[in-house]
Amino acid sequence: MQSFPTGMRRVCRHVKHSWRLYVCLFPALLYITLFSYFPMYGVQIAFRNYSAAFGISHSPWVGLRHFEQFIHSIQFGILLNNTLRISVYSLIFGFPIPVLLALMLNEVKSGPFKKFVQNATYIPHFISTVVMCAMIILFTSTSNGIINNLIVRLGGEAVDFMGKSRYFRTLYIVSDLWQHTGWNSIIYLAALAGVDPQLYEAAEIDGASRLQRIWHINLPGILPTMVLLFILNCGSLLSVGYEKVYLLQNSLNIDVSEVISTYVYKVGILSVKFSYTAAIGLFNSAINFVLLLTVNAIARRLSGSGLF
Repeated sequence: MQSFPTGMRRVCRHVKHSWRLYVCLFPALLYITLFSYFPMYGVQIAFRNYSAAFGISHSPWVGLRHFEQFIHSIQFGILLNNTLRISVYSLIFGFPIPVLLALMLNEVKSGPFKKFVQNATYIPHFISTVVMCAMIILFTSTSNGIINNLIVRLGGEAVDFMGKSRYFRTLYIVSDLWQHTGWNSIIYLAALAGVDPQLYEAAEIDGASRLQRIWHINLPGILPTMVLLFILNCGSLLSVGYEKVYLLQNSLNIDVSEVISTYVYKVGILSVKFSYTAAIGLFNSAINFVLLLTVNAIARRLSGSGLF
């Protein structure tokens, strides 16, 4: 009982001594509280038959009815399959390529050439999603698109990329790689900059080749960063952003492009089914949370590092 007041006094002394740091921290805490924790009060909508006339607290309680409705619906399997395929393919191709780019840039000795490559790969990240989707539609147009013009000039036939379902995932992932690979490689370049130069000198004295230095020095040096980012990516596996998918979606490719996020937008906002889509969103977040814990546990067991 006596330790509690002592602990409180110690905390008060620490706050008084470092009050400037706490003042700097306060806006971030306020932001998280207002926009992350306070809105969690509305999660109960998923367990109620929400009506604006009754409000959140006084709407009828229905328990897990909305979850059961979604799981037993025809759309459940289709949405889960489409979401997982896009997410898993994006993870398979989008995770290692920034690592490879960072390793290659780290080996470039020419300063001007390295800066040119970095700028050329970073700039696409700042293109807005709307402009990116417009570029994809223009480039793949069957009438005057750059890609189809090139195919025709090489003796082939124009391909309706946007009108055939089998090309949707490829367009999505390739454009995503082009837009974000350079930006995602920055954190790996920063990790490589922290590798002790004496390790390279010792490896050169021992006669190690460049490939051996990359394998035995660079990769172990950025492994904790790779594990951390891999866990975070797996923790958002089902959270495919709806903006790009929705803008590239049409009636001809909707069988492969309809994902959970676009379905929630259409049913929740356009059809005004707030409780049902809140349940879908909560289900999505719960699955992501389970994946995060699972992958973190596996990574900690295999590599000894993780989020927590």
